[in-house]
Amino acid sequence: MILGFNRNTPGHYLKFRLKLVLVLGLFFSGRAVYAQDSLFKVIPEPVYAKSTGQKMEIQPKTVIYYSESLAANAALINEAIRSYTGYLLPLSLQPEKSLAAVKVPGKEQHDPQQLVLSIDSLNVKMPSGYQLLIEKDKISIIGHDPSGVFYGIQSLIQLFHLSKKNILAIPQGEIKDYPRFNYRGMHLDVGRHLYTVDFLKKFIDLLSLYKFNVFHWHLTEDQGWRMEIKKYPKLQSVAAWRSGTIIGHKKETPHTFDGKKYGGYYTQDQIKEVVAYARSKYVNVLPEIEMPGHALAALTAYPELGCTGGPYQTAQFWGVFDDVFCAGNEQVYQFMEDVLDEVISLFPYAYIHIGGDECPKLKWKHCPKCQERIKTEGLKDEHELQGYFMNRIERYLAGKNKKAIGWDEVLEGGISKNTTIMNWRGEQSGITAAKAGYDVIMTPENLLYLDYYQSLNKDEPVAAGNYTPLSKVYAYEPVPDALSAKEAGFIKGIQAGVWTEYMSDEKHLEYMVFPRALAVSEIGWSQSGRKNYPWFLQKLRDQEALLRRRNVNYYPYFEELTADWKNENESTITVILKTTLPNALIRYTTDSSIPIVKSKVYQQPIPLDRSMELNAQLFVGNRATGRVFNQHFQHHLGLQKKITLANPGNGKYNFPAKLLLNGLEGHHRFNDSQWLGFSGKDLDAVVDLGKATPVSAIGVNLLNYHWQRMWAPKRLRFMGSLDGKNFKEIYTQENFDINGINKVNAQFPTQQLRYVRVVGENIGIIPKGAYGEGEKAWLMADEIIIN
Repeated sequence: MILGFNRNTPGHYLKFRLKLVLVLGLFFSGRAVYAQDSLFKVIPEPVYAKSTGQKMEIQPKTVIYYSESLAANAALINEAIRSYTGYLLPLSLQPEKSLAAVKVPGKEQHDPQQLVLSIDSLNVKMPSGYQLLIEKDKISIIGHDPSGVFYGIQSLIQLFHLSKKNILAIPQGEIKDYPRFNYRGMHLDVGRHLYTVDFLKKFIDLLSLYKFNVFHWHLTEDQGWRMEIKKYPKLQSVAAWRSGTIIGHKKETPHTFDGKKYGGYYTQDQIKEVVAYARSKYVNVLPEIEMPGHALAALTAYPELGCTGGPYQTAQFWGVFDDVFCAGNEQVYQFMEDVLDEVISLFPYAYIHIGGDECPKLKWKHCPKCQERIKTEGLKDEHELQGYFMNRIERYLAGKNKKAIGWDEVLEGGISKNTTIMNWRGEQSGITAAKAGYDVIMTPENLLYLDYYQSLNKDEPVAAGNYTPLSKVYAYEPVPDALSAKEAGFIKGIQAGVWTEYMSDEKHLEYMVFPRALAVSEIGWSQSGRKNYPWFLQKLRDQEALLRRRNVNYYPYFEELTADWKNENESTITVILKTTLPNALIRYTTDSSIPIVKSKVYQQPIPLDRSMELNAQLFVGNRATGRVFNQHFQHHLGLQKKITLANPGNGKYNFPAKLLLNGLEGHHRFNDSQWLGFSGKDLDAVVDLGKATPVSAIGVNLLNYHWQRMWAPKRLRFMGSLDGKNFKEIYTQENFDINGINKVNAQFPTQQLRYVRVVGENIGIIPKGAYGEGEKAWLMADEIIIN
């Protein structure tokens, strides 16, 4: 099985893969090489799949032939068959060499059907590759290695269809397959919320079904330390527990808490159990011990490891905290080495994740020990101090024959090239790392974090923030065009992130992860030319039955109604409604009523030529399905007029200025691409109405979420002008008391105006004592409304 990366020949390996794809294309030359086969609805999509149109049926007397090295795989497929049929098949242990000689049963001999598991690394050349051949009376799964046989079994299981006779029917044909990337990971944070060992096994089962091979187990956090460390018992008795948990979203203030003690940890015996179980499913377990940040729980147990000596308290809410491990304290390094010794003894995987993300330097700036360390080691600043910390840990792991993985912040202070980078903060940091010669696992937050909303529907449960629907996940390509072929060889795989602040139970976690995890599996396993979203959805509709059979509480609305907005002319916007659900009609209303079977059928874009509340509903036949789509539209004088910004938006909130005049008011979750954000800069917008126009009201929406570093302006001013040069102040506001959306609406005696100027003065730097102190404040604005 594939346990790690091959750094030595990334370029040769990439060229070999490309050549193999070309050879396969020339060899098979049929449509199935480049087009999907409708009977083989396997996720992730195989390299080659071609069915005959016929079916074979597994009978109770079908014999499973296997060699000793594949005994576990034989037991696995037998148990899978029993789960469908209620019976186990007879097993026949054979020498490996004799398996190739097992013949298809002859009709005249009435021999029993055969399911043959074997290894042939000469004919199945790619590691973890397999060939699945389904004939009338024989199924052959041939792997390059045992993991290849295992993955062939997972594909076979996805083809199972139970007939009325309690017999498994399977389409005949052939699949040839191997993974695109050696690293195909799924992360799970258990620091914020804890999950049972039984659930972790179920989770690992689902990962292996869809050919993931790494379970990244995030074991320590500010809100709880989840791993037993025998040398430090207070990590169990103190750090594993918090006194309560925040209620609702952290952006909502004042914060309220449930007051209930929460926590727990995994014993070393439980960890061994999970690791062994994962190993049996060809899943490697990557442990993560966070450092030097996200350490508040550990500091609560051992306050002498912090810069101030405490007292500390395990965090009850979510965020980034200033109290971190003291980088100038020698005791900290001894603590980390002791912890890592016990981690290493429990996790056989070649890699240990050492965190390195979101480590504020505020306490280090004022800590005599940290400043002395900077001086004695000849470091420039606190960023290089973190580099010293991480490099020291990396060297310790190397001395134990382990390699380090870190979040992309470890690049900032300098880190050894032996460290693999996870680029959570975006694609660019992965590009930078690959160009610098680091191994990279692509994990961009905005594309592969599954704690983000998967729908903009108002009924979605609370989630972390941004909007990442299934289609957006599936569209991700992990090898950027900006990389040369040599640099692309440093992209070792991908990983999705599951951060559990808002996933308090296992059903909610499943709802957030599936089916988006299936899209991630196809990104990591399937060749990029084999990806096809409509075909993926067709397969996913079949996979729903399998997910229900596995009792997975998956998100069922992945084909719900969505909308695009199009500017038809200066004053008219139309809405385009769409869905991928086959045979569905869209019915809609514009009077705020809920659509019924007699409501108008959507046939063309709807003009938003007045203020309205649009509701739309999918119907299959006469039956409404899914949830109601709802959108308010505000028609006003400024709609689609010319607008000029003195400062553009920043980061992920940098949208075209016309977004402020499109009639759509942004959601309080600020994940609908309707909010412009200005980091440390003012909102300064001038709207040109085209001609002198009577105006009696000006409004704008502003966000005030201090726990998101979003601050209302210290002063908001509305001004008007006829010539665009001489502006007269119309309205000023300096107090914004609402936590959330502040809808400012200034009414005044009618004035003739051509130009309207809106200025929101950013507070600049977040004040001391507030969340994110010392950083630039965000000023968030949406929809300038002129009437």
